This record gives sequence, structure tokens and C-alpha cells, in this order.
Amino acid sequence: MVKESLQTEGLEKIRTDFQFLIELFKEMLISVGEGDLAAQLPFGEEFNNIKPGADNEKLTQAIGICFELLNLAEENAATQYRRQIETKLGIETTRGSWGETICQWKQQGKTEKEITQKLRQMKVVPVLTAHPTEAKRLTVLDLHRELYLLLVKSENPTWSAAERSAIREEFLSVMERWWRTGEIYLEKPSLSDERSNLMHYFVNVFPEAVRLQDQRLKDAWNDMGYSPSSLQWPEQYPQISFGSWVGGDRDGHPFVTPEFTAETLLIHRQAVLQMIQKELKDLAAKLSFSGYQHDFPVSFIKELEATALFFGDEGQRALDRNPSEPLRQYVNLLLVRLDHTVKDNRELGEKGYFKRAGDLAEELKKLRQLLIEVGAKRIAEQLLFPVERLVQCFGFHLSKLDIRQNSAYHEKAISQILAASGYEKHNYADWTEEERLNFLNKELKSNRPFLVAGTSCGHEADNVLGYLTAVKEYTDKYGTEGIGTIIVSMTRSLSDLLLVYVFLREVGLSDAHLPVAPLLETIDDLLAGPDILTNFLSHPVVLKQREGGTSFTQEVMLGYSDSNKDGGIFTSRWNIYKAEEDLTKAADKLGVDLCFFHGRGGTISRGGGKIHRFLDAMPPGAMSGQIKMTVQGETIANQFANRLTAAYNLEMFVAGTARQAMISEDDERDDHRDEMMDKLVEMTRDTYRKLLDHPHFIDFYTQATPIDVLEQSKIGSRPARRTGQRSLDDLRSIPWVFSWNQSRFNLTGWFGFGLALSAFKKEAPEDFEKMKDLAKEWPFLKYSLIQIESNLLNADKEIMNAFAAMVTQKEVREELMELILKDYEQGLENIATLMGATAEERRISKLENNKLRNTALKALHHIQIEDLKSWRANREKDPAENEKLLLQLLLLVNALSGGLKSTG
Repeated sequence: MVKESLQTEGLEKIRTDFQFLIELFKEMLISVGEGDLAAQLPFGEEFNNIKPGADNEKLTQAIGICFELLNLAEENAATQYRRQIETKLGIETTRGSWGETICQWKQQGKTEKEITQKLRQMKVVPVLTAHPTEAKRLTVLDLHRELYLLLVKSENPTWSAAERSAIREEFLSVMERWWRTGEIYLEKPSLSDERSNLMHYFVNVFPEAVRLQDQRLKDAWNDMGYSPSSLQWPEQYPQISFGSWVGGDRDGHPFVTPEFTAETLLIHRQAVLQMIQKELKDLAAKLSFSGYQHDFPVSFIKELEATALFFGDEGQRALDRNPSEPLRQYVNLLLVRLDHTVKDNRELGEKGYFKRAGDLAEELKKLRQLLIEVGAKRIAEQLLFPVERLVQCFGFHLSKLDIRQNSAYHEKAISQILAASGYEKHNYADWTEEERLNFLNKELKSNRPFLVAGTSCGHEADNVLGYLTAVKEYTDKYGTEGIGTIIVSMTRSLSDLLLVYVFLREVGLSDAHLPVAPLLETIDDLLAGPDILTNFLSHPVVLKQREGGTSFTQEVMLGYSDSNKDGGIFTSRWNIYKAEEDLTKAADKLGVDLCFFHGRGGTISRGGGKIHRFLDAMPPGAMSGQIKMTVQGETIANQFANRLTAAYNLEMFVAGTARQAMISEDDERDDHRDEMMDKLVEMTRDTYRKLLDHPHFIDFYTQATPIDVLEQSKIGSRPARRTGQRSLDDLRSIPWVFSWNQSRFNLTGWFGFGLALSAFKKEAPEDFEKMKDLAKEWPFLKYSLIQIESNLLNADKEIMNAFAAMVTQKEVREELMELILKDYEQGLENIATLMGATAEERRISKLENNKLRNTALKALHHIQIEDLKSWRANREKDPAENEKLLLQLLLLVNALSGGLKSTG
């Protein structure tokens, strides 16, 4: 009852806060002479009198801002709700949290030793990408952050009337700045812009998010009565690090040059070194321990003097700065050495700079032991721990840069290399798999390159060898810690992976032991994955890396977008689920741990959704404790723009991974359950392909969605199509999802499932009844049903029909809409049957969320459809007018994205 009551209070808080923000926004509009516009805002009442046309540009912008204000109110209310739940019901009641996780382990009889061992083995890596799904400008995101902080600030009940008035003026000022700021990208953001955006999170957000999530873990640990000494030092905590694709992901991205990769790696390094410098300076300022009051070991004092002597005048100044304060002197000398590291000054040899982050970590550990020896353990925990943890999580590289390229691109590159080196039969793309493996196996026994260094032999080859050379130059100086994984998109066979080692040999990276990983994207690739993995792990090149007796972890990336586009959401999810099981079994046979890299997008269609539920829905036994996961586009700001939200999402990720890693594989696999699922998936895919394989589907799609507008948008540095061809295969999955969402079909998140369930129910009624139990007991099915239902609830039948009305071929329109709407209606009906209650009874928060948005969304769609018709009809007649209409349409895309809380 308490939870239900708090949920009701939370919904009321959202309404109240939103109304407060809307009133402020209206006040601001009136103050700048936009009183008529303020009166038109379609919130809180039915609104149907908007007329399409260019005059609606301001109204569109205003509605878009209102949607963002609603999102801020919801985010703040969610944070407050979680606080109240824990205050009234206990730390273990927040779903997915460390409190719940450790409480479950205790109830299951897990020992403290088992838990601490698992925590130390964990490696969790969020990977930020700049896929083109962030429609908001960086400047606007900064304004969002300012308003969110003001909303939190305004809740302090102790403000005086004058102080409240001042806060109100701050609100109005930020809103006016927002109103006067352009909402959309008029030019595509450059790669440098995207990198700068990510750097904000790496430098300003994630260090604090790690600190807060660590504290949450510690609080839960102590609350359950476990020994505080088990969670005192960084090596006892889960390993958290971060990855990036900006500057390394070149799959279909022509602007990621070798030079940009090299520059990015150095920018990462310099940024984190400066962060560590600042932390060490702050630490030195606080360690004012008197040498007269503490009996420091003689060996420590002698080492201090010797180090100062080694650095000459710099060392002496470090001592003189804080006489009789040995701890400050020690940190001062670390700063001298770190300064040499920042400046890349290696004249004094390895003792004069830090070759790697581990060297600094060892020095900090010495300081920790010293503090413990003099009885200052609390100081070590409070002041030194954060610096040690920073170095542990961010190293000297800040973020690991993954290198990704498409297998087809690699084929072109090797063909050019072979041609330049005199191979008669050099068209590698035409070779059979057997021919490729014979060639690769022979080549990989040799260390000689094909080409003389600096030889140019074609665009693709020069690019591949160029960026790997940039990696080589970086690793020669700084080691491999800043390099993530070399990922092969569209991995279809063993040769796709082995070919990478030929490229590595070509630039002198054979002995660097850089990890190479497949990206399994389509349904067929997921099915072939276990055989590819087995052959890869058994190959001499990989066996050589596995030598040495230490545990070996192989990364495998799973693609959610292309498998969804290929077979629909349910087909995609089930095949990924089975692939995780089968890939884990294949690796287990060879004694290898897997690190699954989940290529999730922001939308449900592309793997998005609540992270803890996503993790809970994984197959038992398929989580080694090591995991990577992409955070893409607008999801970055949604999850990490604000400090407490960032800490919450990071906690959900780390705690959920730990919880799943403690689950062992099912002793007995339910073969009948799997047969049921296979049958249902087969039916789902048949329905899905019936739509996509329709001879006029492309015509329907291009007319019934604003895909042509999205291809003109400026929301990311990458093109919307991989090669520029107008085909469904070439279209990236992001604009594919984005276009269906904008037209409110959302069918990438549900289509095929409703009709399949009806057919399944008719064909196997007893199994359908069993599915009702599975929907309650099996996390995978429950999660899948909720996600598909969410997409159905986000779809809008009225808007679907309005967009479909633009399809000129009546017979095609009627045939395909009948199929789509029938699946839509039966999906809602059948999911309600399986879940045991209607969406109206179960999804109160979701439906309230939709209700607050629907009137304004429909007003915007009304404008969007009319403008889209005019823009398409006017393309060749009046270029100037058409450019104006395009700008209005792009503004509508942005506003609708805010209202729908998603893009692609």
C-alpha cells in the first residue's frame, strides 16, 4: 500500500511541477511579447484549432520546450520517489539497486566471501557512442541541466520570500535564453562537436557518478550487517571503466580519419591526467600531518629525501613548499613526476615520469599503508580512496577507444593491398571461405608485411592501415590501456576475424595482443555465432594469446538493431537470448569466459529500456561478470545529464550485472518451453516478413513516414545510409526506427507479434495457457511482453491512419494498413490476456505519462503531416519556400522527439 500511495503522490508531483514550469514559461513568453503564443499552448485542455503553415514555427518550438519541461519534472519526481521508498520501506526496496541485490544474496544464503570474490571479479564498461539520435543541440542540453538544478533548488522549504523570488527570476532568465536559442542543428555537428559532448560526461559526470554508486554499494553492504573491512579499498569494488566510439567507430563513417583517431587518444589522455593532477593537489592541501606529532618510519623519510634529490631543484622545491609535513611532501613529489608525465618529459627515465597508471596506483597504495600505520585509516578512506578509485577507473586513458569497421570494407582493403603487392588473384571478395582461410592461415605464420611502409594502394586500404598505424604509434608510447576492442561489424565467418590479424601484422601490432571481437547483427549471424566463436577460439592465433595460464576473456558483441530490422522485435530478442546461451556453452567447453558487448540503442526496438530489467532477462549462467554496453545518442543525456540520475543508472548497471553474474546456469533446460518459443517466433517472423517483403512496401514506407525528412536532418555526423543507396538493406537501423516512431506506427517495436499470438493460441491452446504462467515466472518473457506493450501504447491509431493517407496507391495502402492495424489490435488484446489484466489496470504510470502528452503531440502531428505534404509537392517548384518548409519539418522532428522521449 505504501508503494501505491507514493506512486500516486509521484504522479501528482509531476502534474504540479509541470504546471508550475508551464506557468513560468507562459510568463516568460508574455514578457517578451509572445502573449498570443502563450495562450495557444495545448496543455491541460483539448486543442484542435491549429492551422498548418509557416506561422506555426514558434508554436512548434514552444510545444517542444514544454515537452522538455515535462521530462524534467518526471526525472525529478522519479528521484524523489526513490528516496521516499527507501526512507519508508528500506534500502532493499528500490528495484534493481544494490540494496535489493545484496538483500537477495543474503536471503539465498550467499556467504560474504562468495559475494566479495564476485564483486572483485566484475568488470563493467558503459560505452558512449554518438550515433545520430540526439536531436537536441549541446547548448540546449546545457540549458536543460540548468533548469533541472533550479527545479531541485526550488524545493528547499527554508527559502525566504525574497529568495524564492530570486529563484523565480533565475527560471525566467534560463527559459528566455532557451527561447532565444535555436533548437535544432542547422549544420551537421562535426566529429569534434560529438567528441566534446562525450568529454563532458567523461570528465564532469562519470567520476562523481562512480563515487555515488560506490557509496550506494557501501551503504547497502553495511545495512545488511556485513563487515565494513570487506569494502574499504578500490580493489575490493567492481571494476568500472568507460569506453567511447567517437573517433574509433568508422563503420560507414567516412569522416573518422586516422588523424582524428590519433588526436582523440591524446585528448583523452591529457584530460584524465589533468583530472588526476587536480585531485592530487586537493589531497596535498588536506594532508597537513605534522612530522613532529607523528612518528613516520625512517625508511619513508629517507625515500622522500632520495626522490627529492633525484628530481634536483624541482624536488627540493616540493620539499620546501611544506617543511615538516612529510605527507604533503610525498604528494608534491608525485605531482612533479605526474607533471613530467603530462608534458611527456622522459629525460630522467622511467623513475622521472609514470609510464602507466599502475605505477601511480602503487605509489598511492604506499601512501595508504603509511596512513594506516600511523593510525589514520579514516583519512585514507575519506581522502585517499577517491584518488585511488579515479586512477583505477580512468587510468591514464580516460576512456577506452573501440575501433570498429565493417567486414565488407575490410574485404576491399585487403584486395587493394594484394593488388599493390603483386598478387594475381587479388579480388578477395570473390574468394570462397576455404580459399580465404587457406590464405590467412599461411600468411599468419609469417611476420613479413605485404607492403613497404608508406605505400599507398587505395582508399580503403590506406584508411585501415592508417588508423591502425595511429593505434600503433599511441601504444608504442603509452601502452594498450587506451585501446578497447577491434570490432568487426557484420561478422559472417571465421575469416572476417582472422583478416584483422593480417592488418595488425602489416602495421607491426602482431604482439600487442589487442582484442578482436565479432559483431553478430542479423538473425543468421546470431545463429552462426557459436560455430564462428568455437573456430576462432581454437585458432593458433588466438591460442597464442591464451597462453600463460591466466584466465582469458573473449568479447562478443551482439547487435540489437539489425536483428530487429531483419526479423522484428520478438524474433530478435529470442535469437539474441539463445545466442547468449549457445555462445556461453561454446566458450565454456574451451575454458574461456565471455564478455558480451550489448549494442543497445535508446529505443525499445533497438534494445533500450530499463537497464536492470534488461539484465534480469538474460539467460541464467550467461553472465561472467564482465559486460560492455553501448549508451547511444539521446540516451546519454537522458541517463547521465544530471548527477543523481547518472548515479542511479550506473548503480542499476553495476548492481544488475552483479546480480545476474551470481546466477548459475539452469540445471535442466526446459526444452518444451524453447520449442514453444521457437514456434511463436517462427510465426512472428512470417508475419513481419509478409510486410517487409511486400512488393510495394518501400513505396508505402517512404510515403507513410517522414524518412525523407530525417535523411535531411543534421542530428549526427554520420550519413543515414551506409553507402548512399536507396534500399532498405542500406538504410541504417537508426533512421529506420526513428521514422516509424515519428509517424507513431512504432511498428519496429511490436509488429508481427499480435497476429502470431492469435495463430499460436488457435493452433496450440494448451501451450498458450502455459505461456500465461511463463509471463509471470520467466523474466525474459515478462520483460519482452512489457516492452512490446509499451511500444503498442506509444503507437497511435489515429496518427497512423493520417500518415498512411499520404500513400498514393489506394490498394497498397488498404492492404498493408489492414495487416498492420489487425496486428496492433491483437497485440494489445493478447498481451493483456497473457499478463492477466488490461494495460489500463497495470500500466497506470505509463498511461498517465501518455495522457499528459497526447493533446500536444496530436497538434504537432497535424502540422507535421500538412507541412510534409506541401514540402513533397513543392520540391521542384519553389526551392526557397521548400527550404523554409524543411526547416519547419526539422523543428517538428525535434519537438516530437522530446514529446515521445525518443528518436531512433
